[in-house]
Amino acid sequence: MSIDKSIAVCPGSYDPITNGHLDVIGRAAELYEQVIVAVVNRPVRKAKTLFAIEERLAFVEHAIADLENVSAEPFSTLVVEFARSVGAKAIVKGLRAISDFEYEFEMNQLNRRQDPEIESLYLMASPQYSFLSSSGVKELATFGGRIDDLVPVEVAERLQEELRR
Repeated sequence: MSIDKSIAVCPGSYDPITNGHLDVIGRAAELYEQVIVAVVNRPVRKAKTLFAIEERLAFVEHAIADLENVSAEPFSTLVVEFARSVGAKAIVKGLRAISDFEYEFEMNQLNRRQDPEIESLYLMASPQYSFLSSSGVKELATFGGRIDDLVPVEVAERLQEELRR
């Protein structure tokens, strides 16, 4: 199978973006000519987001500023519909653990039913990020834990401001 090096989508809630997300996005940027970080407006599988879509997009845009072939866009549709609308041939996601695999396997099957022309590509988490999740970072921040090496600086500052109230 050859990879179409045109456009890929990296979807997620990014509430907030972590260094693990950035690792996957950066690696995807090496595989594709253009990568669109698709920030879901209202996630279905998660409760209400901590940060509004505008702030999550701003965090992402600032974090990817050095990646010339990466941009960020909000979306409120099925990820397959969003991918199709931007001309993407792939959906790129990171995998950390078996639990991620089980969920992503199900999503892959559902997405392929919607559009078999759009491939799903999974990148294994780099070892230093294999434990990292947005919810874990939020929990650490809530109780004053150190998060400065887990998320971009402005995200760490904003999280601590928001969660220590």
